[in-house]
Amino acid sequence: MTARPARRRSAYAALALGLAGSLALTGCHSGSAKSRKSSSSSNSRSKKRKIIGGAAAAGVGAGAARRRSTITCSPDTSRLGFSQQAGPKGYVTVRYTNRSSTLNCRLYGGPLLSFDGAKTPLPMLRAGQGNGVRLRPGATAYAVIPTNTPAALGTPQKTVNVQFAGSSQGSTTGSPVTYDLVAKHTTLSVGQGKVSFWNPTLSSARTEAGVGS
Repeated sequence: MTARPARRRSAYAALALGLAGSLALTGCHSGSAKSRKSSSSSNSRSKKRKIIGGAAAAGVGAGAARRRSTITCSPDTSRLGFSQQAGPKGYVTVRYTNRSSTLNCRLYGGPLLSFDGAKTPLPMLRAGQGNGVRLRPGATAYAVIPTNTPAALGTPQKTVNVQFAGSSQGSTTGSPVTYDLVAKHTTLSVGQGKVSFWNPTLSSARTEAGVGS
């Protein structure tokens, strides 16, 4: 009678230990699965961030490359401007503005200007092509025609044909355009003058033309 209850208690204790071990293993497996899920989710978010960040960087790089692209500037009456300063150091200013919002453009030498249908353009003040001017979007370049002598001042002009020099000596780029001075309400008196190279500032163009202050 005494041995049977003891054996029963021993059997119950073994069963309880087995159930406890099973529950502990289940908890471990569950925690491990949750950990794997959390790690997988974290890796997925990290990969998404990398992809999105990489795409953004690629977009910025492509935009920067487009902005860095440089083309040859072309004559265009909407980008050109003329004005005249009278006096002992008088001169005519020629302006060209790069109106592109994304592209740089480059000017070579100086503008080729033929006033009132002249067969040949005004000669350059200096030989060669100069260094050229690279214009960022919205930037302006300047050339100057000194009119500080009676011969250079000449008579009023009505139109001017404009063509741009190319990258090599004697070459041109783009088709010539006709700038109507009368329609633009601009009065220019130009005679037997010469024109400077393109310059990034008006002061440097005036200095080259010998009419700087």
